[in-house]
Amino acid sequence: MSIKEKMAQDLKEAMKSGDTFKRDTLRLLNSALKQVEVDKRIELSDDDVIGILKSAYKQREDALEAYINASREDLAQKEKQEMDIILSYLPKQLSDDELKEAVKQIIAEVGAVGGKDLGKVMGAAKKLSQVADGKRISAVAKEILS
Repeated sequence: MSIKEKMAQDLKEAMKSGDTFKRDTLRLLNSALKQVEVDKRIELSDDDVIGILKSAYKQREDALEAYINASREDLAQKEKQEMDIILSYLPKQLSDDELKEAVKQIIAEVGAVGGKDLGKVMGAAKKLSQVADGKRISAVAKEILS
């Protein structure tokens, strides 16, 4: 079952169970997916859906930070809940140890030796983009290379 199909199924279940928050969040995500499909005139693959969901997650992460800085706990809590729902559809993220091992392997593959080779490492680390945030990958790579 594709991610999009799972989201549609979960939307139906949320509507039946009366879970308005989950229903509204899934409708919002669904509309973002539909918008891309209509604009580009394509059928989204799971990779496309993951990219859109990661973008939505990042938007909520930024909003969460802004709400916390503005002392708006009510809105911050709403963003956290939406982020949890989005995370349930994304592939399992790598732990810090798993990410460190994967980056070490990439560094060995490209033969990176110092900070000047960070670009090579990040280019090769694109394959990890679904299971780790670029910021985390960059931080681990910098730590290992220095």
